[in-house]
Amino acid sequence: MALIALALATLAGCATQGDSNSSSTAERDGTFTNPLFPNGADPWLEYWDGNYYLTTTTWTAELVMRKSPTLAGLADATPVNIWSDTDPKRNANFWAFEFHRLKGPNGYRWYVMYTAGQDGTLDHQHLNVLESVGDDPMGPYEYKAPIMPDQWNIDGTYLKQDGKLYLLYSQWHGDEQLNLITEMENPWTLKEGSPKTVITRPELDWEISGRKVTEAAQILQRNGRTFMIYSASYCNTPDYKLGMLELVGDNPLNADHWKQYPEPVFQRGNGVYGPGHNGFFPSPDGTEDWLVYHGNSSVEHGCSSTRSLRAQKFTWNEDGTPNFGEPIPEGQPVQRPSGENGPLVTRIQGQHFQIVNATTDLCLDIATAPEDNRTRQAACNPNNGQWVIDPVTDGYFRIANNHDSKFLEVENCSAGDNARVQQAAWRNNACQEWSLEPGDGGHSVITNRATGKPLAVAGCSANENQSVLQQSEDSVCKQWRLQPMNEVAIISEQSGRVVSVAGEDANVEQHAWTYGDHQKWRFKPTDSGYFELSPSSADDQCLAVTDEAVVPGANLEVDECGSKTSQWGIKFLEGGAVSLVNRYTTEVVDVANCGLADGTNLALGPDLENRCQRFHLRAAN
Repeated sequence: MALIALALATLAGCATQGDSNSSSTAERDGTFTNPLFPNGADPWLEYWDGNYYLTTTTWTAELVMRKSPTLAGLADATPVNIWSDTDPKRNANFWAFEFHRLKGPNGYRWYVMYTAGQDGTLDHQHLNVLESVGDDPMGPYEYKAPIMPDQWNIDGTYLKQDGKLYLLYSQWHGDEQLNLITEMENPWTLKEGSPKTVITRPELDWEISGRKVTEAAQILQRNGRTFMIYSASYCNTPDYKLGMLELVGDNPLNADHWKQYPEPVFQRGNGVYGPGHNGFFPSPDGTEDWLVYHGNSSVEHGCSSTRSLRAQKFTWNEDGTPNFGEPIPEGQPVQRPSGENGPLVTRIQGQHFQIVNATTDLCLDIATAPEDNRTRQAACNPNNGQWVIDPVTDGYFRIANNHDSKFLEVENCSAGDNARVQQAAWRNNACQEWSLEPGDGGHSVITNRATGKPLAVAGCSANENQSVLQQSEDSVCKQWRLQPMNEVAIISEQSGRVVSVAGEDANVEQHAWTYGDHQKWRFKPTDSGYFELSPSSADDQCLAVTDEAVVPGANLEVDECGSKTSQWGIKFLEGGAVSLVNRYTTEVVDVANCGLADGTNLALGPDLENRCQRFHLRAAN
């Protein structure tokens, strides 16, 4: 993004029976249309382990991510705040988030690089880096460092080349905005003594429309060749566009080893203006390459929230260079990325659950014979605590077996009682989607989207290896306890901060993730589907209401287990969030005043179904 433009913008401000939802039908018809959704500036999109993950500029102090198994589904996916900041040096004007899976000191992690600065000015924008706990792009994340906090720099990205890691970024030098490159020691630290080399300077006619700008470098690698795609000209004009360099030597820090192509590679056309600040992603089956970018619908629009999210497939020329074509007109049907409808066998990132039947106290499992994918019940063990409950659309979920990388489905979409339930490759149909409705006590009822019938133990038998089938709605064995496994981070959807035990008084507050044992929770089952929640720092104590108060606003703390306010139910919500419901008071955990700051208190509140009461459960290690 060009600096003055941002200042102006800141001032300006298979559808089957039982599935009649129109948006779901549109998603399954094989096409989507651009724009995917409005106010989608500076997009970054990755396809990883069965889901698309997307970030766009927010202009606020919040870093928001969406995920969906389909590209079109991102339009309605729940925006989850994975990070917010209250440090006045970096708590405003969040721009241009990118997240990359890189090998850091502790193995592969997701590194989020973003631009942030100070409230009331754009003069102190600089790059910052977060690191994920594990392989889930949804976090939690730990703040690592600012990269160059004492100088203005934006639009950072990484280049991996010949075993080395480089940073590409943009700066103003005089009246020119340049792209520069330097080597990194790790994903958040520059290598001491590495030169900062200018590799693009706006000199060509098509790079200086409105102002002299080259920014937003992105790397595209194929068949041993490395291309750098960048945005050129002033983003407040309709002539913002993409240019290209190629690394033709062996030293990325030598400007002479980069070849500039003389013409833009993507620009206005077909009623789309200012297309730029792009990224790249593969189709789910890996056979196609896709371009994601923002664009405007009018020649009058510029760098503000008018920029909308767009995506299209691109190809390759005979000489090995990318061919992005022209922007696809708005409203024109676009064939979905190849492989979205499967069959897809893939691990899904997310919290692991055991699914325990309320009547038999046995776990949902898969038959032991390799060729038999039917569901059964078995004694609970770590291998059947591997289910991931992954949101799809309209409040439904897919239930993925992380052990086998397959998904629960009703065989042949049969509507009959006692229809077989099995695991299979993902095929993006309603027979593989489920609702999680509150059952008796703290239990849940798991109901198939296509048939409207629940998952239950056949005949209510308590025998191991008994089949788990689709049953009638009046089955008495359809209640399930969804048991979070291992240590869990409880992340506020509002703030991106985690539920933490603070201080000697054991008050419960939200804080930025620091890997502390006071931020890791274990869900211990009691009875009737409820849990006691113990922090790893005090395994013999539990989350409870101070003085066992029952009034809204009552404080939360960690105290002795076994009190009347120390039991909690999990209510699953659209988009993958949960609310934590106190068994005794029936009220829910609430972030005070919807605050973003470290130390914001957690208390009981009436269930208002707002973001301040929505939390996401993530693996804490």
